[in-house]
Amino acid sequence: MINLNTDFKLESTEEKEKTLSDYNGKYLVLYFYPRDNTKGCTIEANEFSENYEKFKNLDAEIVGISKDTVRSHLRFKEKEKLPFELLADPERVVHKQYDVLKAAKMYGKDVIKTIRSTFVFDKDGNLIKEFRDVKSSGHAEEVLEYIKSL
Repeated sequence: MINLNTDFKLESTEEKEKTLSDYNGKYLVLYFYPRDNTKGCTIEANEFSENYEKFKNLDAEIVGISKDTVRSHLRFKEKEKLPFELLADPERVVHKQYDVLKAAKMYGKDVIKTIRSTFVFDKDGNLIKEFRDVKSSGHAEEVLEYIKSL
């Protein structure tokens, strides 16, 4: 089980490095997505954005993470007007830690893909829910309903 004993440190769009433990005291919705500015990832990000105030009212923070750079994240965040921060994991260290990578073939080439996944942590930093291999559309609402049930 993933918890704060497996903390990480990644660059953030908030201009400083962030660790998992920085979010203690709130519920944390940590969602992994494949790539900035792609159709499914934009849908998912916008749905989290549209529900952001509802998450905040439930004392929950949303954080997106992908293998893109902070520079790419900043452009994506500005273009889509995302109110939450994005973390950069270009070396895929945290992706591996959370087991969200899968070998696949794309256009006949071997690639390593990010499996769209979301992890919810309680206010003490304990993992309480995993959503793996999710569809982008409707997922934010599913996570919101889960947090409402707590």
